[in-house]
Amino acid sequence: MSTLEIKDLHVSVHTPEGEEKEILKGVNLTVKSGETHAVMGPNGSGKSTLSYAIAGHPKYTVTSGSITLDGQDVLEMSVDERARAGLFLAMQYPVEVPGVSMSNFLRTAATAVRGEAPKLRHWVKEVKAAMADLDIDPSFGERSVNEGFSGGEKKRHEILQLGLLRPKIAILDETDSGLDVDALRVVSEGVNRYAEAEDGGVLLITHYTRILRYIQPQFVHVFVDGRIIESGGPELADELEENGYERFTQAAAAGA
Repeated sequence: MSTLEIKDLHVSVHTPEGEEKEILKGVNLTVKSGETHAVMGPNGSGKSTLSYAIAGHPKYTVTSGSITLDGQDVLEMSVDERARAGLFLAMQYPVEVPGVSMSNFLRTAATAVRGEAPKLRHWVKEVKAAMADLDIDPSFGERSVNEGFSGGEKKRHEILQLGLLRPKIAILDETDSGLDVDALRVVSEGVNRYAEAEDGGVLLITHYTRILRYIQPQFVHVFVDGRIIESGGPELADELEENGYERFTQAAAAGA
């Protein structure tokens, strides 16, 4: 059983004008093994900042609060130490890495996370099976990481990494962004396979409810103006589908 615990997290970003702007204003959230949490909120509410702060993006400064994984201080870890500890971030806009093949990238990442290089014959079978599950053409293994990939192809490869790296907790930042219906289904099935096989915890960040038809959360959190203002079960997502965020944005403004 693993636990990601976020307590009273405040995060700022350095603006082009040279000022510090507070984005997260006291976030409290706990994600355990086997749980799926959906964090939903309008654009600009700070949802992606939460994912980047957990992963250790240098652009974001944690000014107070804590993030722990199984009692270990995540904020004291480097980015690669966080990955080895069992955290995984699927980014909204996966980066391109020219000159590094997908196959080399995946095996290097798996070696770093697992602590030893996977045996080649077994690894090849593992990757082929995982690519087949996600409808990824095997030829992509020899292409540079994400270079020239469509949005849907990039997202499938993020979920390919998720399945092969087997983290304790997966943070998925708007994984549904830009996906057509078929790609959304395939990607969601990949997330569900990971969660079932690894008993993994999932933190799913989105502002649309459509992905929740495929990945069903036990917990839904409404995120407005840098904080969680209401939590509940799947019925909360149903309310958002029906009525949008107006009730929550008004409540946040009234409490400001």
